[in-house]
Amino acid sequence: MENNSKVTEFILLGLTNVPELQVPLFLVFTLIYFISVVGNLGIIILILMDFRLHTPMYFFLSNLSLVDFCYSTTITPKVMAGFLKGDKVISYNACAAQMFFFVALATVENFLLASMAYDRYAAVCKPLHYTTTMTTGVCAHLAIGSYIFGFLNASVHIRDTFSLSFCMSNLVHHFFCDVPAVMALSCSDKYIGELILIFVTSFNIFFALLVILISYLFIFVTILKMHSAEGYQKALSTCASHLTTVSIFYGTVMFMYLQPSSSHSMDTDKIASVFYTMDPHAEPPGL
Repeated sequence: MENNSKVTEFILLGLTNVPELQVPLFLVFTLIYFISVVGNLGIIILILMDFRLHTPMYFFLSNLSLVDFCYSTTITPKVMAGFLKGDKVISYNACAAQMFFFVALATVENFLLASMAYDRYAAVCKPLHYTTTMTTGVCAHLAIGSYIFGFLNASVHIRDTFSLSFCMSNLVHHFFCDVPAVMALSCSDKYIGELILIFVTSFNIFFALLVILISYLFIFVTILKMHSAEGYQKALSTCASHLTTVSIFYGTVMFMYLQPSSSHSMDTDKIASVFYTMDPHAEPPGL
């Protein structure tokens, strides 16, 4: 990426500068990352190997696990290096690359969660038409569309952020190159950039949330009409872990990005970011 500013590298301030906490935090985040890698790759391998799991629900779950693995890998190793070796320097291009993949993969997860909600709607509310509604082609189009929107969205944010000039501080008040934290360092006028960030993020979040909320509205209405205790329990169990993931993901994302940088508390943002960058929250329903 072309660098139009005087800054050639950034320094990630990380979660804390307290020396006594570096090793304990390294151990904690190493454990979290290990669980995330083993869990997500284990889910993907299990789904690929077990023919009984070749269904739309597990197709989306395998994609969600892949995305979780990739974007935690985009962030966590650098954080661990900062704790262990004090290596908090990241080059201009590496910062842009980290931001690009993080934004892209987070956006992919956003639309995958919406696709999973629609899949649950079809399974619970239209069980007799499920196989004809959620065909292989439909699932493939929903997944491919999620990836396309994700990488297009990341391209918009990267161009918007790194077209700014960075001529003052290069200290990023975060443990990775997040859009608000990097944008806050610019000596250019950030007003248009912040408007684009809020508008695009709002559209992505609220479009996906609308699909999720409408899907679950119909699901809950259908569940309330069920007379079978077994069917009631099964419907709830297939939706519970998805709702948990949705709550964690959208709660932290809306807190982080739907406000101007002047309203951001970077210390609070860093804590909130941990929940969706390193938390292994893709729990497999029914496994």
